Amino acid sequence: MSQFLDMATSINSGNTGFPNTALTGGPELFGALGLVTNSSVNPVIALNGTIGLSGEEGDTFLLYIVRGITFDPASIIYFAEGTVAVTGGNELHSFQTADFAPPTQPFINYSAYISGVSTTVRSGPEAFYAIASTRT
Repeated sequence: MSQFLDMATSINSGNTGFPNTALTGGPELFGALGLVTNSSVNPVIALNGTIGLSGEEGDTFLLYIVRGITFDPASIIYFAEGTVAVTGGNELHSFQTADFAPPTQPFINYSAYISGVSTTVRSGPEAFYAIASTRT
């Protein structure tokens, strides 16, 4: 059985058409949140989100979920590569993962990043969610 600890949401864009910025080769932050975990032993963090992209068919992009507030390759807990399927349309790309081995701390931060080719545009919406619970 699990016990709920905390839940957080980061909405960078709630609409299609925003932020309307092209991707770059380096990771760009699109979501950040923090969870109160009360220094619980063996917490489980469920993370999910959605990002809207438009581009050219076959454009590739990379999604990263990082434990912490800055991008550090050593802190990546989730990584996925995706592809734009249709030229010119807004596509929603969703992800879901869990952190089964977070540190025992009173508060844990997570960040969501994306990178890719410059013909792909972050067209919204952009949302990042997390729920912390304990395993009993």
